[in-house]
Amino acid sequence: MTNRRQFTQLLAALVPTGLVSLAQAQSGKPMPDVAKIISGFPPGGTVDVLARRVADKMRGHYAGTVLVENKPGAGGQIGILALRDSPADGTNLLLTPSSMLSIYPFTYPKLRYTLEELAPVSLGAIIDHGLAVGPGVPDSVQTFKDFLAWAAANPDKANFGSPGAGSMPHMVGVLLGQMAKADLRHIAYRGTVPGVQDLLGGQISAFWGPIGDYLQYVKVGKLRVLTIAGPTRSVFLPQVPTLVELGFPLRVREWYGFFLPGKATPETVKRASEGVQAALAQPEVVEYGKQYGLEIKPSSAAELAQMLKADADQWRGLIKQTGFTAES
Repeated sequence: MTNRRQFTQLLAALVPTGLVSLAQAQSGKPMPDVAKIISGFPPGGTVDVLARRVADKMRGHYAGTVLVENKPGAGGQIGILALRDSPADGTNLLLTPSSMLSIYPFTYPKLRYTLEELAPVSLGAIIDHGLAVGPGVPDSVQTFKDFLAWAAANPDKANFGSPGAGSMPHMVGVLLGQMAKADLRHIAYRGTVPGVQDLLGGQISAFWGPIGDYLQYVKVGKLRVLTIAGPTRSVFLPQVPTLVELGFPLRVREWYGFFLPGKATPETVKRASEGVQAALAQPEVVEYGKQYGLEIKPSSAAELAQMLKADADQWRGLIKQTGFTAES
């Protein structure tokens, strides 16, 4: 297994000097017949949507066919394990939110994977998380302050869902509950899609998750987003205030990144990074991402590794503040 020093040295060597054609990147090697992008979440969510659009643009260039394989479960961990156990020849990639890599190492004492078992390829997108309420909350609740007052008056309904226990939206909800001195019961889902469906049906009162999964319902008045966790207001929901504006000192954003198995060679990582970056740079992908609240942002492998380290450093302290572990 690659140790941390070797892992860092590998990433430092992976800064591409610029996009070249994939035909050149192949250096005469035959293009694989089939490649796949693994998603640790169900179809229909923002991770799945981005994976499918990138797969479509990589098809015929990176591999003859590029498929998306959904491996939901354990808050995204099943997808990571599937990648880890896959051949490291470039035919298996993973698209995952940052939570599974920057937060889970500090919340799951018995986590079944390590960062050394993954090789960063490219950043995919950045997204904000927001707190949404649905028909289970009265229409009179229009602000986060209103929601806190309503939750205090209705403790049996004071709950929020998230895409998974220990995920970034879950941790934001816990931290915010501590800051606001609010007792909100957490309900974990296997991804955003089933949680939002329960929110729409009134089975839960609120949900912390990617704002891209709310947009279509916000437009028709089925959901209301009360606040977002990003450092600035979202261009997709400019009317929604940040937590900082509401007096809560919390600024976090999620990113989605592409990875290969940790044993992939530098040449394999380079080819995959170029393939993903080329797909993400397509105007159709950028515009499509906007429909789902995704800020498309490709990067080099080294840049993604640096982002992961910075996020892990931030969340190490925040997790200590919550006192949360998956066994608590």
